[in-house]
Amino acid sequence: MDLRLPRPRRPRRTLAAAAAVVVLAGAGTWTAVASDEPPPVQRTDEVMAVDGVRLDTSYFTTSSGGRRPAVLLGHGFGGDKDDVRAQAEDLAADGYAVLTWSARGFGRSTGKIGINDPKAEVADVSKLIDWLARQPQVQLDKKGDPRVGMAGASYGGAISLLTAGYDDRVDAIAPAITYWNLADALFPDGVFKKLWTGVFFNSGGGCAQFQPDLCAMYERVAESGTPDAAARALLEERSPSAVGDRVKVPTLLLQGQTDSLFTLAQSDAAAKAIKANGAPVDVDWIAGGHDGGDLETGRVQARVTDWFDRYLKDEKATDTGPAFRVTRTGGVDSSDGAALLRGASDDTYPGLDAGDRTLALTSREQSFSNPPGASPPAVSALPGLGGGGLAQLSSLGVGISLDFPGQFAAFTSAPLTADLRVTGSPTATVRVKSTSEDAVLFAKVYDVGPDGRAQVLPSQLVAPVRVEGAKAGKDVTLTLPAIDHEVEKGHRLRLVLASTDLGYASPAAPATYTVSLQGDLTVPTAPGVSTAAAPLPSWVWWLPLAGAAAALVLLLSARRRTAMPPPDPALAEVPLQITDLSKKYAGGDRYSVRDLTFRVEKGQVLGLLGPNGAGKTTTLRMLMGLIRPDGGEIRVFGHAIRPGAPVLSRVGAFVEGAGFLPHLSGRANLELYWKATGRPAADAHLDEALEIAGLGDALARAVRTYSQGMRQRLAIAQAMLGLPDLLILDEPTNGLDPPQIREMREVMIRYAAAGRTVIVSSHLLAEVEQTCTHLVVMDRGKLVQAGPVGAIVGSGDTLLVGTAAPLEAPVAEKITTLPGVVSAVATDDGLLVRLGPDGSAERLVAELVRLDVPVRSVGPHRRLEDAFLTLIGGSA
Repeated sequence: MDLRLPRPRRPRRTLAAAAAVVVLAGAGTWTAVASDEPPPVQRTDEVMAVDGVRLDTSYFTTSSGGRRPAVLLGHGFGGDKDDVRAQAEDLAADGYAVLTWSARGFGRSTGKIGINDPKAEVADVSKLIDWLARQPQVQLDKKGDPRVGMAGASYGGAISLLTAGYDDRVDAIAPAITYWNLADALFPDGVFKKLWTGVFFNSGGGCAQFQPDLCAMYERVAESGTPDAAARALLEERSPSAVGDRVKVPTLLLQGQTDSLFTLAQSDAAAKAIKANGAPVDVDWIAGGHDGGDLETGRVQARVTDWFDRYLKDEKATDTGPAFRVTRTGGVDSSDGAALLRGASDDTYPGLDAGDRTLALTSREQSFSNPPGASPPAVSALPGLGGGGLAQLSSLGVGISLDFPGQFAAFTSAPLTADLRVTGSPTATVRVKSTSEDAVLFAKVYDVGPDGRAQVLPSQLVAPVRVEGAKAGKDVTLTLPAIDHEVEKGHRLRLVLASTDLGYASPAAPATYTVSLQGDLTVPTAPGVSTAAAPLPSWVWWLPLAGAAAALVLLLSARRRTAMPPPDPALAEVPLQITDLSKKYAGGDRYSVRDLTFRVEKGQVLGLLGPNGAGKTTTLRMLMGLIRPDGGEIRVFGHAIRPGAPVLSRVGAFVEGAGFLPHLSGRANLELYWKATGRPAADAHLDEALEIAGLGDALARAVRTYSQGMRQRLAIAQAMLGLPDLLILDEPTNGLDPPQIREMREVMIRYAAAGRTVIVSSHLLAEVEQTCTHLVVMDRGKLVQAGPVGAIVGSGDTLLVGTAAPLEAPVAEKITTLPGVVSAVATDDGLLVRLGPDGSAERLVAELVRLDVPVRSVGPHRRLEDAFLTLIGGSA
């Protein structure tokens, strides 16, 4: 079985100082990692001496200047540092210094495997943090204390939790599909999880590769089939739960639903303990796990990056996702047979017992046998032997579990009268009697079809329970495995207690067990967890809003899908810096944008002007991360823009109109839109946006009663939700009458007055002149002129020449060829002439007289329209 999986106030440090880290080999070597985005990621491989062992490490960073936070990435059990290389490269490109290493006994690292021994593997990580503190690229909180986060799956997840408890320099962690208490995971309720434990020791290279006390423990428990107190103590001291009161850093817990090794109960215990310490904790139940299924690698790694952006880079605007999220299976893709996944979420983590509901079960007392040698065993999951496929089948409603007649008791509910979503751990109380002193039972809850025979074991999970003193009879409360599973109307729930299970050790001596119910089955429903609704029959009403919401979710998403250069600290307060930007569409015969450079400061209302085909829309689409430039870069508050860049959460946009539900009020439309983005309601700043938009009492009316101007202002209010620092408006006054245009002008001015920035693209030059503080004029993809409106409109290099009669076009063309003249455009009143550096008004008048032009007046022009026509040579 391959266990390699893809990718405050701080406690007193308890580890004694040890030998310094020494570079033994590979120093100074690096390779450029292939990337389609500059700058390249550099990888340095070093073998370090740490407390008598050698650790094989790789260090990933970029050549960009400035210090940055660091991330340590741990690998899964049986793997090595190369398993997390891709994630390390992505994080490095996102502006982190990333260190990966092969743990003791894995890859090229030496030493015995200690299963994250605090005196070995955990101490090793502290030495790696020491090393990071000496690197010139790493940000320091103080001398010897780097800003550092940790992530990893399974074995690597546990070392993240443990190091956070032992080393107070760790600042944020994101452990995945891992354990909180290893003794509970391998010896649940005193029952030996023999198959998974065997997989552990075999995938580690055999017992001899482990520390001697671990090897002796395994051989002892495997032979007896019963964990003893010493075995539990040995694993508990290597568990994060041993230092649970010291883990006080922001923690993102990602746990697998199809995981019979480390169940959801492990992350539940971790979440409660860390939350009690006062640290931020989010919980995410992913579809896959150690038993296989979809590990959602792309989504998970994007969320981890967001987590570190928020808590290591201190990017407070980054959306780290809901406090609780669970992935649910919503059918099968007919094209490839894959399970369709969708997310459900809650603003708080519900735990495993929220919204309990009781179901009555048949209560007849039943007896069954534990066979000699506990053989043949019942089958739930097959750890290490293909359980992943079985777990995925169960999520799709296909039953593969096997219970042998005479070896189990079953208690069944009546058919459900409505669909029931079970989210958490069902419980039941039973009375157990045995002909032996102790009994071992395996509890599970099946989803039984309407015919009463077809049954599915959700996620292939069972709960073992050891009942001591069972000979005299004993009441036992069963806590079933935590699941997220929908039971359809007409189905039943069936509680089964079996005497054997393939994955666990059962008593070899034959015995008879007698079981009776002592109460109803209690199932948690987590009512606060909501899934995105399926498409409604009245889809036509929803289509405009859904399209807008989907586009803006992509725009505002903080997830990284591409390599990203690190932020530029010098531009941290600059809303927009565009440098040498170029774009040529495939099949096009010219550049839509070519070598465009300009800068926008806080508080400005910038007008983006140009004739049709000037490249304005292409520039805005690149600015919003919707298309990639071919060259140059766009930086918003110092962060490079790429599709999905986190800094886009600080950008609001109104392009090509907005769709609203006509039967809902203006306020309800905005609330529904914001909910669709998945961001917290408090972050919307709805009232502030509406006050700026100035809709007043109209907010309570249905949108179908709105005028065009009111709809336009509602659309602007939607773009302003969250009060983005940079607001982009494309033709916001289209279709408005003069009073409505004036109102829209006031909206933009009020928004920028608070220190935010507005970029508006419009063809209404008179309105731009009254609204904007600065202008950027483009023509044929290139920058023509940029600067304050007054400087451009009142520029001394452009003159308005009044004539007694209109001039013919050939005359204007002849004037353009005069010395010192850049351009000349005929108007109804005469001529607009733009002078070059060597031109002058006196010389121009002399030349005009020589050409018999009937000059009546000469003076600087004062209208933006005139300046615009002059700047673009009349091509509008």
